[in-house]
Amino acid sequence: MSETTAPVTPLATDASTTQVASAESVSARGRRAWIALRALQVVLALFYGFASALPKLIAHPSAVESFDKMGWGNPGMYTIGLLELAGAVALLIPVLQSVAAMALSALMVGAFVVQVAVFDGQYAATPLILIVPLTLIAWARRGHNADLLRLVRRRA
Repeated sequence: MSETTAPVTPLATDASTTQVASAESVSARGRRAWIALRALQVVLALFYGFASALPKLIAHPSAVESFDKMGWGNPGMYTIGLLELAGAVALLIPVLQSVAAMALSALMVGAFVVQVAVFDGQYAATPLILIVPLTLIAWARRGHNADLLRLVRRRA
């Protein structure tokens, strides 16, 4: 028998190795989840910034027509456009991302009500669908709310 031959123990029976392997897989899984959530935030920010806010802010005819039908006119259109743009930008700022997701969710509740009341529910599912990832972001990034509160208290 050679001196270099050592008994081999399977990983499953070695508790410390199993814990290290488990910690690495949790860490890798957490990292992938963080990246996926961040990608979702970027996609939503792009959607709210370009597909939703921009047509309102440049007074695209379809947006003008919709807001005229609601009776809100240009002031309502520009206000909603600015709120959506602010939410889109805030989704990308770590200390604001949870609050931004909650605010955009509230805006989507209003959009749902308007879709049902004014437009006979034609696109009512869209705001409801958008609330799902926004709620996920608000919950997953809720730890940043304490950071935001500390910043606000320090400035006051």
